[in-house]
Amino acid sequence: MTTIRTALQLATQQLTQARLAHKLPIENPRLDAQILLGYVLGKERSYLYTYPDQLLDAQQESLWHTLLARRVQDEPVAYLVGSTEFYGLEFTVDRRVLIPRPETELLVEAALTICRQRLDNGQIPVVADIGTGSGAIPISLAVQEPRLPYVYASDISPDALTVARLNCEQHNVTGRVHLLQSDLLDALPEPVDLLLANLPYVGTTEQAIMLPDVLDYEPHLALFSGPTGLDLLHRLLQEARQPNKLHTGAILLLEMGYQQRDALTQLVAALWPQAHITCIRDYAGWDRILQIETHS
Repeated sequence: MTTIRTALQLATQQLTQARLAHKLPIENPRLDAQILLGYVLGKERSYLYTYPDQLLDAQQESLWHTLLARRVQDEPVAYLVGSTEFYGLEFTVDRRVLIPRPETELLVEAALTICRQRLDNGQIPVVADIGTGSGAIPISLAVQEPRLPYVYASDISPDALTVARLNCEQHNVTGRVHLLQSDLLDALPEPVDLLLANLPYVGTTEQAIMLPDVLDYEPHLALFSGPTGLDLLHRLLQEARQPNKLHTGAILLLEMGYQQRDALTQLVAALWPQAHITCIRDYAGWDRILQIETHS
């Protein structure tokens, strides 16, 4: 039988060797091993440090080897354990939804700032998240800002909305996050003050340089948007300019690819000539969130 210490050591070596063999970035194999073993034991990672000599029983060891073999084949850790952390909350995820990324927390942070400014001024903003996936964005908003009575969350995928519904129930916001099956803005029942979107923005021409963790496992519907990745963002902006989609003075927050700022800025300028546009960079210094204050 295997101890926690030995299991982590062997798994770290195995995962490192697998990434090297596949000529992939090594990233953090020990962290992967810790998360997987904590899941197998039903314990926090701190438990692994505290009891390194504890033995795995036969059932635990069998599950451990199964999960490790799947991770060696590049299956994402979040899918293996069925959850991931985002903005301090745990979210259920599986292959029906994209795994929320840390950089998307910047979109939530910006949205909270805008919502709180309006709420502090006695206004109740109508907020909508388009392409919600797991529901991480609207649920985080609802949890962090209880003064928001409701947030719309739309997705074209009924499978994604099933996962989002599970997460709404998990965080007790079912009555406040209104899930809509919709192609972009089609199903929005009223104009909004704050429009959020983390839509697919990867170009199909980029598939050759993508890591297998993403390309082979995450849903392509949530990843790709035409050759340059801009198809859906362009269509969203054009739909938002139509009557009865936005309130006067609405703000849009869009997550984008690092190379897409100029193209999107040009389209925004054509649609809203008076708009004030700012860009928020991610933790690596790349352009990531486009904030558009329409003023009209």
